Amino acid sequence: MSRQAFVMLLMAVMVAMVGRGATADTPLRVLSYNIHHGRGTDGVVNLARIAGVIRDCAADVVMLQEVDDRTDRTGRIDQTAEIARLTGLHAEFGRQIDYQGGRYGQAILSRTPLEEPRVHVLPGDPDRETRIALAVRTVVAGRSLVIVGTHLHHRDPAARLEQARAIEALDLGGGPAILGGDLNAVPGSEPLTTLLASWRSTSTEPQLSFPAGQPTRQIDFILYRAAGVLEPGEVRVLDEPVASDHRPILAEFRVR
Repeated sequence: MSRQAFVMLLMAVMVAMVGRGATADTPLRVLSYNIHHGRGTDGVVNLARIAGVIRDCAADVVMLQEVDDRTDRTGRIDQTAEIARLTGLHAEFGRQIDYQGGRYGQAILSRTPLEEPRVHVLPGDPDRETRIALAVRTVVAGRSLVIVGTHLHHRDPAARLEQARAIEALDLGGGPAILGGDLNAVPGSEPLTTLLASWRSTSTEPQLSFPAGQPTRQIDFILYRAAGVLEPGEVRVLDEPVASDHRPILAEFRVR
């Protein structure tokens, strides 16, 4: 073999080795949306609109609050299954309460399969609506990731704070995790301060999400625990004033 041929072969081997060893960060788009059981500000229940929001923003992970499961008021439809069908995503439902012949609660959807669903019941008066944190596990770019959705109490400040403390105390395994939901609390409030003891907010400035028509405050959040894996990017509230009484919040990450 000539010297020139040997050098060319060596360079080809080095390029191949670098190519195999190089890894690109994987984008991850996370949406949190209180869908008000699909009822928009026009009074119409329309799950196709909700699914359209999810598809249009190309969300990879979605936390939904105020989801009906075969209740009388929404035509006995399993809303989680229907939204999953319309978006092509995997889904899990978490029950908060029995309601109108069915159930009412939260859902998590994901482009990758969901495992180990668990409903954590949060403190508060069950007669005033049980509140939960729904946790699942998925794998993104070979990384195990815990997704948690929640909806804190809207009328009882003491219960809301206790619920934030309970979420802060959850054993999620110590790895990377994302928490999203309607926290019914504004930036700087005690529930947010409590959660930010170990979580980080994707919002560096208020992202006004409620009420949908003319938002005046942020009560919907996406938080994360990075563990060296999640790198946050842009976060924004989507311009959707009709499909629900909240606007959805979208956060972009890169999974290292």
